Amino acid sequence: MSTFKAPKGTYDLIPPESAKYLAVREAIAAPLRNSGYGYIETPGFENVELFARGVGESTDIVTKEMYAFETKGGDKLALRPEGTASVLRAALEANLHKAGNLPVKLWYSGSYYRYERPQKGRYRHFSQVGAEAIGAEDPALDAELIILADQAYRSLGLSNFRILLNSLGDKECRPVYRAALQDFLRGLNLDEDTLRRAEINPLRVLDDKRDDVQKQLVGAPLLRDYLCDACKAYHEEVRELITAAGVSFEDDPKLVRGLDYYTRTTFEFIHDGLGSQSAVGGGGRYDGLSEMIGGPALPSVGWALGVDRTVLALEAEGVSLELPASTSVFAVPLGEEARRVLFGVVTALRKAGVAADFSYGAKGLKGAMKNANRSGARYTIVAGERDLAEGVVQLKDMESGEQTPVPVDGIVADLESRLG
Repeated sequence: MSTFKAPKGTYDLIPPESAKYLAVREAIAAPLRNSGYGYIETPGFENVELFARGVGESTDIVTKEMYAFETKGGDKLALRPEGTASVLRAALEANLHKAGNLPVKLWYSGSYYRYERPQKGRYRHFSQVGAEAIGAEDPALDAELIILADQAYRSLGLSNFRILLNSLGDKECRPVYRAALQDFLRGLNLDEDTLRRAEINPLRVLDDKRDDVQKQLVGAPLLRDYLCDACKAYHEEVRELITAAGVSFEDDPKLVRGLDYYTRTTFEFIHDGLGSQSAVGGGGRYDGLSEMIGGPALPSVGWALGVDRTVLALEAEGVSLELPASTSVFAVPLGEEARRVLFGVVTALRKAGVAADFSYGAKGLKGAMKNANRSGARYTIVAGERDLAEGVVQLKDMESGEQTPVPVDGIVADLESRLG
């Protein structure tokens, strides 16, 4: 047994469980690919300042959770704690916004890292699928992303999730609200760290999960009461478009999310079967992020959905995904000549798109058939010297147990027909 184990708060994805994660990623990505989003992949680490500026220096992510380090060359880097800042950086670096077709619509999938206290549904290494629409300020774009996430979840068979929706205003109306909220917070009995956070970004205090803080926040001013006319109209159109698409949501005036870059539309996907770690995904509009990281004004919107938590949500609802069989045909050769012939058959099946595997190693018939059973294959091909002398192989239906001789030169076509 190895003396090494996966680091605390991380996990390994191994078969057959890993097939669920692949299926979830595919289901989330499918509606994005069908809606004009192109795939993007960024490095697993970035300049630490990218996240300090974009995510926010007052956020828990930057102050407590980010894995930051200095390279031998003196570069200060961080493992990416989220995807939006990296994707926007890459889009700006490649001048995608200058190609003349805005918004730039991108989707991504990958691993992210945060130093947190590990518990079920919260890991130090986790997987997300995300989408970003860069360079356009349009309520229809916000609505599109919310609808696509809802579509992805429902395609997986999830039903017990809720969409929370709010508006965080913009640079015109949020400062007025910020001042009112700070006045309110200064009158509360808060610890020094929380008071310091209230001075830097008071909205973060609203996101504090501690009961003693939440009790004091009863009666706090709400952002919706401070929205300017433009933000009210924008938010109302987002609501109308989502409603017209048949997507249900709940207005949550206290929803702020955990990142500093959000403006106007913000939303979260909640699954009530997951306990305290109930958020399975979320996102919103971030119209000022491009300028924060040194780019031009590019109003944008996006989301990220947690693959890990989506799998937990499926388990909580008792949803079993219909996963394709990893092996449809298993070949069992008896003798050297049969090994050569059946290996060629397996290769031909794979080229024809049939999932096929082979009994490797010097196993007898009994051991090889055990492997065939374990593989989950629907059919097993068995051949020995007598079969080959007659120009046939034995095709066994693993469900019915029926065994039929099939000509060697017709076995690939026969299996393609049987498997549809």
